[in-house]
Amino acid sequence: MNTNNNDNLVPRITGLLILEVRKSNPNGDPERESSPRQRPDGKGEISPVSVKRKLRDLVLEKEGVVWSETKTALGISDDRFQILESRGRNRDEIKRKMEPKDGKIGQDFIDAYWDGRLFGNTFLEEGQKDTIRAGVAHFGVGVSIAPIDIEFSTWTSKSGVEDGKDRGMAPMAFRVVKHGLYAVPFFVNPNQAHKTGCTKQDVDLMLHLLKHTYASTRSVVRSMVEVVHAHTLTHKSRAGSVSDFAFIDAFTPTKLEKASEALADYGTLPTWEKIKDLPVRPDSKVTFGQCGEYQDYAL
Repeated sequence: MNTNNNDNLVPRITGLLILEVRKSNPNGDPERESSPRQRPDGKGEISPVSVKRKLRDLVLEKEGVVWSETKTALGISDDRFQILESRGRNRDEIKRKMEPKDGKIGQDFIDAYWDGRLFGNTFLEEGQKDTIRAGVAHFGVGVSIAPIDIEFSTWTSKSGVEDGKDRGMAPMAFRVVKHGLYAVPFFVNPNQAHKTGCTKQDVDLMLHLLKHTYASTRSVVRSMVEVVHAHTLTHKSRAGSVSDFAFIDAFTPTKLEKASEALADYGTLPTWEKIKDLPVRPDSKVTFGQCGEYQDYAL
């Protein structure tokens, strides 16, 4: 596939997901019996791996409604959008795809796996020079705007799983954040695109799926997590038009000293209309609106 067409060049993007959590566990900590991740200062965390896993699962579920509608909307096919990081993957088939084609090592491999092109991978055979390590898209650590309160409760089941027990009991099995608002930064860096074979279409798919990331991957303990905003700035320059930190800081809601009970506790959240005419730095004459094209992919 030709990836040199100007219409398919990967842009530089800075983004920020704003997630609301209600009575749910947005990301369990395996070192704390899957309790919601929490920092020493009381704020909650969401790992980058957790967010990417949900995007992968949406693409992996080829019979799902989200993939079916997304595929139609973007005009893409199943073959080029397989998932490398999936259970039951066939290593022999992957190795076959890594064989040279048209003078390029692993071209079939690159053409097949969306997450390999977008997020990078370390799967190429040991000893090969072209092993891809860093990808184009990166998610940062998500942190709650305020400290979180974690609620624990015991669940029971009508039928027991132990001999001699007529009912089951799971003490403190339900571990959830009562309420929280999380900010998750993400970035698209076109500098790695020539190494991974990533195209703008690959990035467009990720952006299109952002609003479905939690709403369409719900689980028992993650039943109420939703993307409130998916702020993105596509820079005018592919080398960068504004500081990533400046954009992220501008869209991060006002911090609270104690745990929130509802979204209204944060007041009016920052919007593009509020920040587009602000200088990117206090001493700068350049405004955010001059730096690139804004879109909220949660809408």
